[in-house]
Amino acid sequence: MNDRRAMGVLFFCLFFSAGAQAADTITFSEFYLETVRGLKFSPKLTALAGKTVTVVGAMAPPLRASGHFLVLTKDPVSLCPYCQSDADWPADILVVYLKKETVFIQKNRPLAVTGILEIGSHTDPETGFVSQVRLVNASYQEQ
Repeated sequence: MNDRRAMGVLFFCLFFSAGAQAADTITFSEFYLETVRGLKFSPKLTALAGKTVTVVGAMAPPLRASGHFLVLTKDPVSLCPYCQSDADWPADILVVYLKKETVFIQKNRPLAVTGILEIGSHTDPETGFVSQVRLVNASYQEQ
């Protein structure tokens, strides 16, 4: 292989390996800190805002058989954990906006969900659903 071609291969490998870094991970217990005034975002959650992260949890019962979003919970639940305002927002759920519409099949197995972390109160314009912590442009894998 000549020098020019070797340099091209090296550049290609360096360029594409930089974009293929593994996502940071965060657990539900790392989302918030308890204070005398209630819960506040943890330093780790705040530092990861806008970055690609992975969270492992259980899919809450979906509102529909298919859609672009799901709710991830720390532990499996059988009731609607997200039928509340953000003032009553449970500390152990995460809204996930998927890259593409998905047909949901609950297999009661943990999911590893990877997406871009967003924090702060947000009302979904389509559903009226209010969230504090979200993953957007996300995908998931069964564990």
